[in-house]
Amino acid sequence: MTGDSLHRLVERQALSRPGAIALRCGEEALGYATLWERICETAGRLQALGLQPGDRVAVWLPKTLDHVVTAFATLAAGGVFVPVNPVLKAAQVMHILRNSGARILVSNADRLVGLEPEIGRQEPSPIQVTVDRPPSGSTARSLDQVTIETGYGTPSERGSSDLAALFYTSGSTGRPKGVMVSHDNLCLGAASVAEYLQNTAEDRILAVLPFSFDYGFSQLTTAFHTGASVVLLEYLLPGQVIQAVERFGITGLAGVPSLWNRLAPLDWPEGARRSLRYITNSGGTLPRSTLTRLREALPETEVFLMYGLTEAFRSTYLPPSLLDAHPDSVGRPVPHAEIHVVRPDGSECEPGEKGELVHVGPLVAQGYWQDPETTAQMFRPWSDGRPAVWSGDRMVRDAEGLLYFRGRSDGLIKTSGYRVSPEEIEEQALACPGVRQALAVGLPDAVRGQRIALAFEGECEPETLRRHLADRLPNFMLPDTVVPYDRLPLTPHGKPDRIRLRKLLEASS
Repeated sequence: MTGDSLHRLVERQALSRPGAIALRCGEEALGYATLWERICETAGRLQALGLQPGDRVAVWLPKTLDHVVTAFATLAAGGVFVPVNPVLKAAQVMHILRNSGARILVSNADRLVGLEPEIGRQEPSPIQVTVDRPPSGSTARSLDQVTIETGYGTPSERGSSDLAALFYTSGSTGRPKGVMVSHDNLCLGAASVAEYLQNTAEDRILAVLPFSFDYGFSQLTTAFHTGASVVLLEYLLPGQVIQAVERFGITGLAGVPSLWNRLAPLDWPEGARRSLRYITNSGGTLPRSTLTRLREALPETEVFLMYGLTEAFRSTYLPPSLLDAHPDSVGRPVPHAEIHVVRPDGSECEPGEKGELVHVGPLVAQGYWQDPETTAQMFRPWSDGRPAVWSGDRMVRDAEGLLYFRGRSDGLIKTSGYRVSPEEIEEQALACPGVRQALAVGLPDAVRGQRIALAFEGECEPETLRRHLADRLPNFMLPDTVVPYDRLPLTPHGKPDRIRLRKLLEASS
């Protein structure tokens, strides 16, 4: 274990390399010393708002300097950081606020305008603060105008095993759950990734993934562990990613299959090809055709294929030297991780035998926030008492010890790097007038891993249901296919039969 607190990574770099650039966003850049000063100042403002050790601070912002500063200021003040995906709609944001019991919500005026009526009905309501001017008539306060009281702003001495963040991720049933991640989990994860990617202070990492995704937040922690620079990018078109790689001399870029599928066919200018030392993929299997095109476009760039789950951060990676011989493998355990493939009785599978992946060791999270029942199901001690998480993912290990993903053991939908609970889609569908029953499943998709299909019973037109869902769900959760049924398939026990529905829809597509 590291025995460290995450915000101390920034403090150490500020002391040893104060002028080195830590963050860039657009035309603005912050050195490590300036970043640390802003973190301490913002920590003081959060404390002045009443933040106590262990309180949760939800951050609902795009990928900006304010987002990074607030996240690390929350930790420096002794709080728990709760990143909220900026693409979520009000219903999903309110679930996270209620479930986490967030004491403070940090956002901007545009977002709070639509959310404030919902927050007003919550008791107790989180304190709302904005990083810009609060909306007219709002009860929100501007964070910059909060007076720092005497003694505030001194970094917290919370223990390394204390809770640092809640990353909300969908399980196979119900609403998204907050994965409880400690300072040690995050610090050791940063050290693990930096080791196999061979990151140094000379790296310049482009952050394009949302910070609500542990893979996206890892771009910050890995950079701060090594003293590298991070460039923050919100993009509309994939070509903007390539332009940023060339403009800033990016050496490392992390993506999910849906992004790589869009980037692979594009032209990569010489400057981008020359600077990009490595790219990484996680969040789903990278199609062979996409991998081939990327390697042709970036012949000098190392490609790292990886597998992970929020409940254990990162589990495996495939060294680039093995890519030609094993392009479909997710590799072997990352540093500080121990991986097993087991049968239902917990015994180890033989090479070539399909089983469930179990991750053992110090990267394993502390469980699910406010959900002891699901925590007990997935987080069970290994035979020697060490923490372990049963992933629900089916894997095969070959004779060389390399692992291959073979699907899920539950109904969870994995699409474009996101994990989506079918029940969350069904809940919103049932709120549409005329819909009596709804069932969502994932169907194979070469680009996204899976695409979402929704079948329903009721007196409702498919397009009406589509519009209803578009108002209530983020784009990555919207079904590609909406199919009316006179009667949905049921199991012999009268329960919705996802397996049979999936087969029916695959046969008709």
